[in-house]
Amino acid sequence: MTEENTVTVELGKSEQSVVDAIEKLTVIEANNVAKYFEEKYGISAAAPVAVAAAGGGAAAEEEEAKSAYDVVLKDCGAKKIATIKVIREITGLGLGEAKTLAESGGTIKEAVKTEEAEEMKKKFEEAGATVELA
Repeated sequence: MTEENTVTVELGKSEQSVVDAIEKLTVIEANNVAKYFEEKYGISAAAPVAVAAAGGGAAAEEEEAKSAYDVVLKDCGAKKIATIKVIREITGLGLGEAKTLAESGGTIKEAVKTEEAEEMKKKFEEAGATVELA
C-alpha cells in the first residue's frame, strides 16, 4: 500500500457558498453541473490517471490495482420500471429523479468497491439494464 498525502484546502466565503449550493443539488443536478464544466472548460471531476513512462504492461497493472469503480447506467432496457426500482434501492433517490436517471443514463454511484460494484451491476442486469463499471 502507498501512503496518501492529504491536503486541506481552506475556502473563502464566496467559495464556501458555492460548495454549500452544490451540496444541496440532487445527484442528477450535480451530474449536469459536472458535464457543463467538462464541456465548457475541459475539466473533469474524474481522478487524473498517472501516465507510465515505457512498458506495455502498465495499463494491465493499473486495471489489476483498481479497487473502486463508478457504476454507470448505459441503457435502462425494456424493463424501465424494474431499472427505476434498482436505482431507487441503490441511491435512495425519489421516484422522479430515479426515472430521469433511468431515461438519461449516467453515473449511478461513484468510487464503489469492486465487490459492491459487481453486485450492483448484477442487479441492473437482472432488471434488463446495461451497466458499465468505469
